[in-house]
Amino acid sequence: MAESGARAAEAVADRGWRLRHLPVLLAAVAVLAALAAVAGGVWRGADGALGAAAGVAVTAASYTLTTVVLAWADARDPQLVLPFGLGLYVAKMTALGGVMVLVASTGWPGLIPFCLGVAAGVVVWTGVHIWWLATVHARRVRG
Repeated sequence: MAESGARAAEAVADRGWRLRHLPVLLAAVAVLAALAAVAGGVWRGADGALGAAAGVAVTAASYTLTTVVLAWADARDPQLVLPFGLGLYVAKMTALGGVMVLVASTGWPGLIPFCLGVAAGVVVWTGVHIWWLATVHARRVRG
């Protein structure tokens, strides 16, 4: 239990640590969304541009929501992270699947660029997050 108290005191001393990486990640996906819109526009016109940028935006919104909810849960009680994380994951995947089924039923030509935007968003968000943890965060922990 002493470790839990020490962790709580450390967290109170540095309240922003759980969300400190968000600005870097959001900047990276903003750049990606712009590039995806250009690529989607070249490939499939306006629908492709909208679809690719929307795919990146959906990924960024999803990961940002997860980060904020898990940071909130961890600040309250670390044992809340698993149930909140799993519940949020199920809710997000259900909503995304439902939206994609509805959009696919319309025959919208931006669906494939949307899917590629989601995939690119996942890759960039994960890659930048790994970079941030390995460099920026690692320096803070060591220093």
